[in-house]
Amino acid sequence: MQGLDFSVVLPYSGILWMGVWWTVVLTVSSAVVSFIFGIVFAVTLLYAPKIVTYPVRSFIWLFMGTPLLLQLFLIYYGLVQIGIDIPALAAGIIGLGLHFAVYNADILRAGIVAVDPGQAEGARSIGFSRLQTLRYVVVPQAVRNTAPPIGSNMIALLKESSLVSVIGIAELVHAAQLGISETFRPFEFYLTAAALYYILNLVLEAGLRRVERKVEVSR
Repeated sequence: MQGLDFSVVLPYSGILWMGVWWTVVLTVSSAVVSFIFGIVFAVTLLYAPKIVTYPVRSFIWLFMGTPLLLQLFLIYYGLVQIGIDIPALAAGIIGLGLHFAVYNADILRAGIVAVDPGQAEGARSIGFSRLQTLRYVVVPQAVRNTAPPIGSNMIALLKESSLVSVIGIAELVHAAQLGISETFRPFEFYLTAAALYYILNLVLEAGLRRVERKVEVSR
């Protein structure tokens, strides 16, 4: 029986670190997309006319009710059949971003509803328009109040980013698979990938805790 031999991983360290880099790029880019669209979806559901909210509700229902892996396949492989050819990296960012945007929207919608109505009334009384009230008063407070659950979604996003390896993006899991295909040592490479994901997760958690502390101070 063969024992573990992590020396086989060392020649592929450059590929693995490149995989870490693309994992970070994917996570950060998708997190930005999910946060922005989460706000847009939440505000739309609460304040837009029904003719606009119905398509958004349908979109949210679709993304909540189907697996992320299937969504990635549809975006990357499906859209090309109707003439929309999206590069793999962009497809991964869009897929991850929209998938988590619908969950962020649910959290942010609850956060917006929880903001004291008097805050909005006070803003309107000093001449703010409805849009300005949302932008400068309501949404910032909702974001501060929902920072912890949104942070949890970002941690989940980091872990789920491994799924984009199926569409050929050279993130961490894909990089590990390249090493495995040449060395036939899956255990060593997958354990190394797991350790690197754990380190990334610790860094992200530390960053989120720092953000949450700043949010608490700003209240």
